[in-house]
Amino acid sequence: MRLALREMRRQPGRFATAVALLTLIAMLLMLLGGLLDGLIQRSTGAIRAQPADLVVFSAASEHSFLRSRISPEIRARVAAVPGVTRVGGIGVSQLAARVPGNGPRDLVDVALFGYEEAPSGLPSPPAAGRAYADRVFEDQGVKKGDTLSLGPARTPVRVIGFVEDVSYSGAGTLWASPQTWRDVQDANRPGSSVGAGVFQALVVRTSGDASAVARRIDRATGGATVTVSRADAADAIGGVRQQRSVFNQIIGVTLVIAIVVVALFFALLTVERIGLYGMLKAIGARSRTLFGGVVVQAVVVALMAATIGSGFALLLDRTLPPGTIPYQLLPNRLIVSSIALVLAAVVGSAFSLRRVLRVDPASAIGRSS
Repeated sequence: MRLALREMRRQPGRFATAVALLTLIAMLLMLLGGLLDGLIQRSTGAIRAQPADLVVFSAASEHSFLRSRISPEIRARVAAVPGVTRVGGIGVSQLAARVPGNGPRDLVDVALFGYEEAPSGLPSPPAAGRAYADRVFEDQGVKKGDTLSLGPARTPVRVIGFVEDVSYSGAGTLWASPQTWRDVQDANRPGSSVGAGVFQALVVRTSGDASAVARRIDRATGGATVTVSRADAADAIGGVRQQRSVFNQIIGVTLVIAIVVVALFFALLTVERIGLYGMLKAIGARSRTLFGGVVVQAVVVALMAATIGSGFALLLDRTLPPGTIPYQLLPNRLIVSSIALVLAAVVGSAFSLRRVLRVDPASAIGRSS
């Protein structure tokens, strides 16, 4: 191991190509991970902010807010289930909005939520006709005190404050009272209007085992509901699973490329070292010791590349203007990507094992003399 590290210190140029290639791969990994996290965060923020362990949908809704309806009678059954501590109604309308000062065709996508239980960062529901806005709207010219015109009916809703990280399905959100939500829904989506006391879903706080409470809820409603965890409700938002699947496949292919790069580099390096390995074996060095040196060098190269790639990711996160691309750097993404790159380097270096084991001291020394 000391010999391997000493070689890297004395001949850094020999490893520069591998470091450069793996650094590009590390940058790509960080970029893909940041884009994936940004897309997921912008799609699921509204659900992640809910003060709930469970979300209750109607049975035929397929976990979709827009297709779900929960009547007051069903809500009463849910509230009576042992283990349920709090129940709040929630509904959403997805519309286009006109912003004061923008052109008549310069519309922004809005998801208006009517809520009873305040999500993280929000107070109790505001008065009728008012709403708290997702901070992403600030990049689209919305200011506190502005009145947005929602939908084809141009229903006025006044912005009275901003809140962080509550986007839904890629759109910014407004958070209003249930009555404001019903008024907007009735005016702009008359075919989907709801009666008094009806919500699209329920957010439920529990005591004890949440999964057991979920099963009891669905039994108590006679199968009229489907109760899922908050995480599952977030995953059910349109496009979330597909985005995660596609990006993870691309990340997987990128790691395979990293394995190939490391394998080719150390295979060529091992060929150059045949004579050296032969002499080392002749004086008593074991194959596992020589191969351990190869692995150590691969790990060092990968760590250098991961460090540079992480620096690139941090710089990108700080310099990207808000509202441009959905890039969000999470600490665990840096850690996971770095570990994955190191593991890929170790796997790639393992392809040199067979060649190291087959080195014959006599023939290797004879060839090099």
